[in-house]
Formats: sequence, C-alpha cells, structure tokens
Amino acid sequence: MSGPGGIGAPGLGLSGVLALRAQLLERSESLARIVQGVPAPAEAAGSAGFAEALAAVNRLQQASEARTSAFERGETHDLAEVMLARQKASIAFEATLQARNRLLGAYRDIMNMPV
Repeated sequence: MSGPGGIGAPGLGLSGVLALRAQLLERSESLARIVQGVPAPAEAAGSAGFAEALAAVNRLQQASEARTSAFERGETHDLAEVMLARQKASIAFEATLQARNRLLGAYRDIMNMPV
C-alpha cells in the first residue's frame, strides 16, 4: 500500500499529499460552482467548499425527486427533463463521493505516517 515515499504511490511525500489535498478542495469548490451555475472566482473561497458541494448535491437530489414525483403523478410529460435531473444528481453524488474517499484516504495515510 505504501511506497518508499511513505504514502500511497512511490515518491509521494508529505508535499505530494498536501498538493493532493489542495486539488481535492479546489475540485469540491469547482463542483459546487458547476452545480450552482456560478462562475469560478479568482481566488479560493476557503474550507467551506466541501460543505457547499454537499448542499448543492442535496439540492440536486431533491429537485430530481420532485421532478420524478411530478412525472409519476402525471403533472409533467417531459421524460427528458426528469432523466436529465436524475443524471445530474447521480453524477454530482458520485463526484462528491469520490472526493470524500480520496480525502479520507489521504487523511488515513497522513495519520499512519511514522513520526
């Protein structure tokens, strides 16, 4: 599991893990902006990015459920809109889950480093 660098892949040291962490935080903020349709700012917004991404994923899932329920009740006949909403929610959830898994993996690797 650990290479000569001590974490994950061979040669990936503490600086590599910190760089990976920064990338994950940036991607979580990017995911939140994509979901909300907000253009990217010039500088990072801070550590609230992952929480915002989770909230955005939650909103997408609720919108998907609402559209699916409306379709099932016969209030709408636009199946493409329903399927598009479901796919957006699914992709956003999978991306968030992958970011979470990578963050947890990096955290575990750092915690298992010998002092």
